[in-house]
Amino acid sequence: MSEISRVTVIGAGVMGSQIAMLAAQAGCTTTLVDIDENRVDAAVETLRRTMARSVERGRATAEEVGAAFELLSTSTDLSEAASDADIVIEAIIEDLEAKRALFAQLDEIARVDAILATNSSSIVSSRLASIRNPARVCNMHFFNPALVMQLVEVVGGDHASKETVARVVGLAKRMGKTAVVVRREIFGFIANRIVGAVFDEAISLLEAGVATPEEIDTAVTLGLGHPIGPFALLDLTGIDVNVGIKRLEARETGDTSRGPSRTLLELVEAGHLGKKSGRGFYEYGAR
Repeated sequence: MSEISRVTVIGAGVMGSQIAMLAAQAGCTTTLVDIDENRVDAAVETLRRTMARSVERGRATAEEVGAAFELLSTSTDLSEAASDADIVIEAIIEDLEAKRALFAQLDEIARVDAILATNSSSIVSSRLASIRNPARVCNMHFFNPALVMQLVEVVGGDHASKETVARVVGLAKRMGKTAVVVRREIFGFIANRIVGAVFDEAISLLEAGVATPEEIDTAVTLGLGHPIGPFALLDLTGIDVNVGIKRLEARETGDTSRGPSRTLLELVEAGHLGKKSGRGFYEYGAR
């Protein structure tokens, strides 16, 4: 089983750029791709600042960071960047049709033996595997921020080969991550299903008048040892993001009761999206 040495990451947002940095730190020749040249340039500048802080804090040496940047390049040419990759990791918007269109392109561009992985946290890879060799398709789900969070969920499904899953697990380990193999495709995988259940129960308690967001967050952080309460976490990740996930969950599972709660919908309609807008369940001042 050959070791992955050439990595292409598509999507120069926060997740994509940090995944690319992890690959370069793992010693892989890495290309970060986006259709917007300004976006990839900005992503690299952000990475340089982030990694400089990492050196200042003693988490990496200047030599290690310099070597990683030597291995990291950027491109707006998908055909060129993906044609010789051992693995292509997709980290674009969480939209099924956009991902399907990209995987169809990759089916024509990438080597037939190259692994095609999606970083999606909710769209299972079987939905993207209508290609010549579906055995090479899987989920490689990083958590935000990818440079910090230790977990990677690897989801194969019935279509993915054992070799594909093993090689992706191996790459995650080389990146310094702990890989958990999800043995059956299911919406939300493991971690997000559990945190989603926490969100749902917290909102149910709030809507029933059992306690305030502050009181529920305090109970969860002090009583359960969570580093952040559910309402503070919803504000941090974005109320609108959670609404989108809940809508997708209802659609993917066929269970309309899994859709977004009245409370979340009312916040989004009022423009209270969480920390990024200055107000969600808590107030954060003008933005």
